[in-house]
Formats: sequence, structure tokens, C-alpha cells
Amino acid sequence: MNTLITNEDPNFNLYKYFMKKLLLFLITTIWISYVSAQNSTITGTVVSSTDGEAIIGANVRLKGTQTGASTDVNGKFSLRVPSGQKANLLISYLGFITQEITVNSGTSVAVQLVPDSQSLDEVVVVGYGSVRKRDLTGSVVSVKGTEIAEVPAASVAESIQGKIPGVDITRSNGSATSGVSITVRGNRSIRASNGPLIIVDGVQYSSIQDINPNDIESMEVLKDASSTAIYGSRGANGVIIITTKKGATGKASVSFNSYAGISQVDRYPEVMNLDQWVQQKREAWRTTNVWSSPADDPKIFSTAELSGIENRQYLDYHDLLIHDGSQQDYQLGVNAGTEKTKIYFSLDYLKEKGIFKADWSARYSGRMNIDQTIGKIFKAGMQAQLTRYEQSVRRDPLNQANKINPLGVLYDEEGNFVEYPLNGSAISPLADEQPDIFSNRGLTTRILTNAYVELTPAEGLSIRSTLGTTLNNSRNGTYSASMSIDRNGSAPRATYEASNGLVVNLENVVSYQRSINDHSLTLTGVNSILWNRSDGISAEGQNQLIRSQLFYALENSNTNIGVNTDYEMSNLLSFAGRLNYSYKGKYLLSFTGRTDGSSILAQGSKWAFFPSAAAAWRVSDEAFLKNIEALHDLKLRYSYGKAGNYAVSPYSTQSGLTRVAFAWDDTSAPGYTFNRQVGNNQLGWEITGTHNIGLDLAFFNNRLSATVDYYDSRTSKLLLPRGLPPTSGVTSVIQNVGKTRNNGIEIGLNSENIVKDNFTWSTAVSFSKNNEEIIELTSGQTSDIGNGWFVGQPTSVFYDYEKLGIWQTNQAEEAATFGQKPGDIRVKDLNGDGKIDANNDRRVIGTSRPDWFAGIDNTFKYKGLDFSFYIFARFGQMINPDFLRRYDPQGLGQSSAVIDYWTPENPSNLYPRPNSGLSLSGIQYSSTIGHVDGSYLRLRNVSLGYTLPKNILARTFVNSIRVYATGKNLFTWTKESRLNDYDPERGGSENFPMTKLFVFGLNATF
Repeated sequence: MNTLITNEDPNFNLYKYFMKKLLLFLITTIWISYVSAQNSTITGTVVSSTDGEAIIGANVRLKGTQTGASTDVNGKFSLRVPSGQKANLLISYLGFITQEITVNSGTSVAVQLVPDSQSLDEVVVVGYGSVRKRDLTGSVVSVKGTEIAEVPAASVAESIQGKIPGVDITRSNGSATSGVSITVRGNRSIRASNGPLIIVDGVQYSSIQDINPNDIESMEVLKDASSTAIYGSRGANGVIIITTKKGATGKASVSFNSYAGISQVDRYPEVMNLDQWVQQKREAWRTTNVWSSPADDPKIFSTAELSGIENRQYLDYHDLLIHDGSQQDYQLGVNAGTEKTKIYFSLDYLKEKGIFKADWSARYSGRMNIDQTIGKIFKAGMQAQLTRYEQSVRRDPLNQANKINPLGVLYDEEGNFVEYPLNGSAISPLADEQPDIFSNRGLTTRILTNAYVELTPAEGLSIRSTLGTTLNNSRNGTYSASMSIDRNGSAPRATYEASNGLVVNLENVVSYQRSINDHSLTLTGVNSILWNRSDGISAEGQNQLIRSQLFYALENSNTNIGVNTDYEMSNLLSFAGRLNYSYKGKYLLSFTGRTDGSSILAQGSKWAFFPSAAAAWRVSDEAFLKNIEALHDLKLRYSYGKAGNYAVSPYSTQSGLTRVAFAWDDTSAPGYTFNRQVGNNQLGWEITGTHNIGLDLAFFNNRLSATVDYYDSRTSKLLLPRGLPPTSGVTSVIQNVGKTRNNGIEIGLNSENIVKDNFTWSTAVSFSKNNEEIIELTSGQTSDIGNGWFVGQPTSVFYDYEKLGIWQTNQAEEAATFGQKPGDIRVKDLNGDGKIDANNDRRVIGTSRPDWFAGIDNTFKYKGLDFSFYIFARFGQMINPDFLRRYDPQGLGQSSAVIDYWTPENPSNLYPRPNSGLSLSGIQYSSTIGHVDGSYLRLRNVSLGYTLPKNILARTFVNSIRVYATGKNLFTWTKESRLNDYDPERGGSENFPMTKLFVFGLNATF
């Protein structure tokens, strides 16, 4: 008998529950089946049409939708599309022509992308956005990350040295911890900062050396006011925008890049050898009629010196101090993602060992970039970078080695280190290398993080907010024992410094793009807030009990204990707007306005407005040029804009107090006085206005292209320290006074000289010429001799007597009219009054600024081989090298081997006669002996590489392998023969010699 389940039955509810679940399951299954039936997968590969190489990271997108994918390391992609209909796919990659294909769903395709010979559709990153290269109205240079990574270097800046017109990059010295100096289009400010603004992934960052070259996707340098005005005051000295790599859809790819090599001192001037040193000392005493023959040696040499000379006990300190250095780098990168989530991750370790013992630097860095698409209108992501430095900073010992008496021995008969050779007063240059004698250790950790959210609620409308923070923590400790070079027998001294910094950068950007027929419009609005906070502490003490404690136990010091703390804060609030307009793609206009408010400046002067305008005409798009087949691109550009600078210390508007020693009779009491530099409550902006005229050309299907720019920048209201009368009790005040001007020309040329199936040869040339001058000083002055400033001259000059040579024997009578004699330095009587005086007979004799600098880069590729070399030239600058002034006329210490001094038998015109009674500073006009032309030509980089063929790696997990050897700074030619053993890039200093580098490297992808 059947049993019915009724509503009253308790099991009815259970029955109803299971029936609902079953029905839901059936509906879901049917729906999934239906959806699956409505979608299918398109697969394919994307390769280059020229060599068939797989293109990694090409973008494959279903036209009219957000559905897309990226190719993996083998160039393959997979994309789900609606089934039963044809799909229009857009395939694009930087440097290739975007291709649109129509395919049936469920099929597999092979796509060959054609290189974009015109490259006019390449996207260039500009301030708060990006534009096609063809639509640029300003002066912007873009460098691909692959070009940067090709040159192994400790700093990104060194990789592009000399390759960008208008950008002057020099390395400060050859130590492992040295940095680089970067200026864009000359020095506008005399005392404020002239360094460019660094932007990394949209936020401000201070340390370009932290960036791993292999992490860079592209670098853009913004040079004219039209390009930089969107950054307002921060962009006055140019802007460098770095965009790091992002993740890509598809199979994860892994890259490994490594190199290792040795560095050696190149072109360092020698000191006199034993015989030269002895002869010079004899000559010095001969001048004063004490020495006439070797029989008189006991009159001028001590017993210890005579013994050293007899036993040839000559110490070659250069050979003892200088060793081969090394450099090595290991980088691992991972690139992965889905259609919604993309990730890039990297780790890097860089170790550089200098040419001196205890001179080394280690950099550890990691980066994580994440981008997440959520729905159709929302996107979020973050970029994070952690960098840590561990450094040992050596005090340069060559200054001591280059002046000490060269006689003596390193160790005594019992094997003990001789601290004072010949029992003299000068300590050994090798003293700091002894155990627990000297230590200078630094630790620095910087964390750069930024997170963004982006909304695209309507077509063409984008709303993006980015919050970036930079955390900086550093610690530096030094210890100098009693027998160190610094202390030279006095009480040991230790210092300890620590600092913390926080920079918060909030950027809100709204952008709207709209095209109507032949008109295209882009509007951008920006709000920016920058907070900057830092604090620090420094402590020192002397006479520690146990030297092995170094700087870690300052409380054990018993004399001269001191502690100082400091704090700085500044804010910058900004609002900006930009309009880009294009008509038919050939008439281009750009208008920008930004207002900045800085807390550093005085009340009533905190805010300033910085406008700019630019126009460009794509002449090559006109009908009257269409029949000129050789011409592929011709564009004229003009821009004018203003930017500001407030790069002075916070609180420069205020007068601070300094504690001084004070007492009531014999009772000590606290006392305070004003700082030597008083505040200025009217301090305002330094303003720069720049005109720029540019021409872009391309011929023969872009086989030959050129960019030419002429600019004229005028800076007013300079932030200058002005001297005050001593009777005021203070020395200076910073004021807005003075004007400077920089104008010049920049040329960039690129040529594809030969393009064959298996062989290519390309050349890139850059040329820069900048004229820098002061056009106004305070109170109508034409010169400020104390600071070395002169109207009509660059901001850095040499002001001195004009050296004509050395008075010769046959000129004794004329020399006597000036109170001189043969063997003395002869200078020009500029005003012809028969006497030499400092007021009337000195002039500007040269400048450290070059007339021009240029570079030429050649790259050859034959099948798997690649060879490149880069030559750099810097001409027209004067330098005053230390070694040319390292002349001890008394013969007490060392002198440079290049010193060719005057004697009656050697009528030299370079150096005066040695004299045992006169030091160099006591010789009249001795300041003139070192000025020389610092022009030089250098083989900056040579590289030879080989990429293994694909068929060899086909059955391995390795996608590509390239091995290479690179040499840097291999050869240098100088215009001045006396610089044959000196590297003029240093500009004059001889501490930490520059080096040449030989490395072997490996690039691999998996």
C-alpha cells in the first residue's frame, strides 16, 4: 500500500528542502552547460615578422571589450570569446604596428607583428598621463628599459650617461659608495639645488641609485617648461620619470640577470720616484746656496734620510694602497598574471668593492608590483620597493700618501708596523688599515610604497588616486683611534649618527578624453599633497678606553662628549590643470597651469602660479608634402612656460639661536646668540621662464631620424645668501636677488645604417651645447669676488692671474721691474701699469662648465652575436687638478712626477724654481700653476654578446640565454698632455681615483 506524504507529515519539510536543492543543482548545471556552449577558446602565438622570435608580453584584446590576455615566454596566448561568431582581436606590443585580425571562435592562429619603423604611435609617459610620440608638443626623451639594462652599472644614471641630449651626468669619484651628479640643461640656481625631480611610478623619490636597472620598463626625461610645468616648482630643474615593469597575463616567466668583474685604477698621476725626490730637494737647497754637490747632502738630509737613500728604502704608497676592486650583481625577476591579476616580483643583490681596503658597498633590494582589475570600471594596485645598503666608507689615504716623505720602511726589525716613518711627524698612509684603528660603517634602509585606485565610470573618463610613502632610516658610525690618519696621535674619537625620514605623497588625478570628428581633447586635473618629515640625532665622544668597541660604546668616552638632535618639516600643496587639443592629428596645442604652496617660504609668498603653453605642427601630414617619399615625419614645436624653485632649507625664513660658552665671573651659565645666517621673512620663489623651439625629422621609413631643440631659460629672484656687515653680528641672509640665463642647442640622431635578415647596424648620436651665465647680482653689482660670481660668466669660474710662464734668465732685467727674478712665476700685467696687484690684474680665466658634450653609440648584430661601443666627449671646460698643484718647492714632502720645475739648466715655463725657504703658498702667484684645459674623449663602453639559438634550447626549460663581456672606461684621450695620467671627469680632485671595469654577464629567461 502506498504511503502519501502530506503537508501534515513531519517529513514533508525535509522532502521539500531536498527537492529545492535538486532543482537548484539542475538549473545550475544547465546554465553552466549553456554558458560553456556559448563561449570557446582562441589560442595562438605572436612572433616578430623579421626574425620569427617569440614576442613576450604582447597584448591580445577582444575589440570593444576589456577581455584580454598577454603572451607568455613562448609567445603563446589563450583567450575565451563568445562562440558561434567571429572575433576581432587587437594584437599590440611596444615598437610594433598594432594588428587587427578576425578569427573564428575555437580556432588557433599564428600572428606576425611588423616592427613599427615610424615609432610614432609609441606611448611616451609624461606628467600625470601618457601620449603618443606623434602627439608630443614638448621636449621629452624616452629610453626603453632594455637599453638601460644593456649597460651593467651600479646606478641607473650611469647607464644613460651621455646618451640623452641636455642631460649632464658625472660620477663624483671612484669609491664604492660614490654617487652621481645629474643636471638638465645647465645650472639655473647658484646656491639652491639644481638636481632634477625623480618620479617613480607616479610618486616622488629621492634616490635614483636605489632603482634596479632590470626593473625599469621605460624612463622619460622632461626638459622644457611645457613638459615640466605640470609638476610646478618640483619640475624647475627637469623631471626624470621612471616606470617599472608590470605583470603580464599568461604563463609565468622568470628572468635571471647577473654579471661580475674587476675594476682597476685608470689614469692616476704618479709621485716622484726616489731619484727625482732627492734631486728636487737638492735643487731647493741649491737655490738658497746651501747645496752645491752630493758632498753637501749631510747639510740637507737627516741621518735617517741618508740611510734610507743609501739603502733605497723608498715606499711606493700608491702600490701599497691601491688594489683591484670588484663589482657583482645578481637579479631575479618573476612576471605572471591572469586577465584580472598581474604581478611582477624581483630580487637584487649588488656588491661593489673599491680599490682600497675597507671600501665596499652592498645593496639588497626587492620589488613587488601588483595590478588588480575588479569588474568593468575599477582597478587597484600597488608598487613596493625595499632597498638596504650596508657600507664601509674608507677615508681616502692618498692625500696623505701624496705629500708624505717617501723614505722609510713599513715594518721594523721585530715585524711591528711603523706608525711614523723615519720617526717623523707625519703618520703612515697605511695606518687606517691596521686592526681597530679606523672604522666608518653605514646602514641605510629605504622603503618606497604606493597604492592606487582607478575608476573609469564612463568612456574616456578616468579618476585615479595614488598614495605614496617613502620611509628612510639610516645610521652611520665612525671610529678613529689615536694612531689613525685623522687623529695623528691625539685622543681617539667616535661619532654616531642616526636619522629617520618620512615622505607622504598623495596624488589625485582626473582625466577625460573625447574625440569628435577631427577634434581630439584631453583634460587633466591634479591635486597633489606632499608631506616631508625628518629627525636625527648625532653624538660624539673622545678618549674611549677600549678601541675594539669602536663607536658602539660612546658612554665610555671621558672627554668632549656631545649630543645633538634635529627635526625638519615641510609641506607642499598643489593644484594643476592641463588641456591637450589636436585637430586632424597635425595641429597640436597644450596648456598647463599649476599653483604651488610651500610651507618653507615666507607668509604672503608661499603661493605661486606656473603656466605654460605649447604648440606643434605636424608638417609632414600636410598634402603639399605627401609626394616626398623620403620624408616620413616633420614636426615643428614651440613652448613657453614658467617653473619655480624653493630648494632651500626649511626655516630659512626664521632666525635661529645657537648656544655659546658664557660665564658670570667664574660661574658658567647658559648663553645664546643668533645663528650666523639670519632669517628672511620675505623669502619667496625662484622663478624660471623657458622658451623652447623644437624640430622632429624622420626620413627613409624612419631609417634616419633627428630631434633638434633650442632653448632659452631665464631664472630670476635667485635664492642667494647675501653677505652682511660684520658689525651686524651675523654674516649672511638668504634673499631673492640676482638672475641667471641658460640657452643652448640639443641634437639627437638615430640611424639604421644597415638592416638585413641576419645583420643590422644602428647608430645613435647625441649633442648638447649649453651657455650658462649670471645676468644680474644683488644691488646692481657686476661681481662678487668672494663667492666667485661675475655678471656675464657661468656660475662656477676660475678667477685668477693670467699665467704667462716662468721668468727666464734673459728676462732678469724685466722681471726685476716687478720685484721678481728668473725662476719665478710670470703673470700678465692686464692694465699695463707696470705692477701686478689683485684688484686690477686678475680676471676670469675659465670655467668648469663645458662648451659642449656629445656621445655616439654604435650597435652591430649578426645572427646571435651583438657588438656595441659608445664614445663620449666633453670639451671646453677648465679644471684645476690637485696633482698639478701638488708641488713642494722645499722638498720636504712628495710632489707629482709630472712637475717640470725651472732651473738654470732646465728653462721650463711650467713650475717655479724649488726653494728651501718657501712653501708653495709662499710663492707669488702659485695659484696659477694648475689651470688646464679639461677636454677629453672617452671610450665609455664596449660590449660583445652572444645569444644561443632557439633550437638548442628547444627541449630545455630555458627560453633564452645571452652571455656577454663588457668593458667600461677602457680608453681616454685628453687635450692637455699633462692630464695623460689623470681622469678629467673628476674635475680636479685626486681622492678615490676613477676606475675602468671589466665584467662578464649572463641574461636568461625561463
